[in-house]
Amino acid sequence: MQVKYLWFFVPMLLAAQEEFMSHYEYGQMLYKNPRGVSCAKCHGKKGEGRVIVTYRDKKGTQSITGPDIRNENLQTMLAAVSKSHHIMPSYYLTDEEVEAIQDYLHQQNNPE
Repeated sequence: MQVKYLWFFVPMLLAAQEEFMSHYEYGQMLYKNPRGVSCAKCHGKKGEGRVIVTYRDKKGTQSITGPDIRNENLQTMLAAVSKSHHIMPSYYLTDEEVEAIQDYLHQQNNPE
């Protein structure tokens, strides 16, 4: 009786050749939590940028902001992630991971 069920499920398993996670989902996961620090914390939910912190010094009220990255091209994003910044941590993302993040942001901000 168990063999009868096996013949039913085997064709379904062979037909289901989807990836574990889509490219969009991979980009979303990376954007929300790459290596334990979220891009969204500084760049906003959709990459629109946001104020990270506001403080006062002898010049007055200052703020540190994460820039808007919604429309950045892949080369700009690759360069930004690979260089050292005063504020942004180093993520050590592969080119494919940065591309997935960029694709996710473009799909979020330019739905078809």
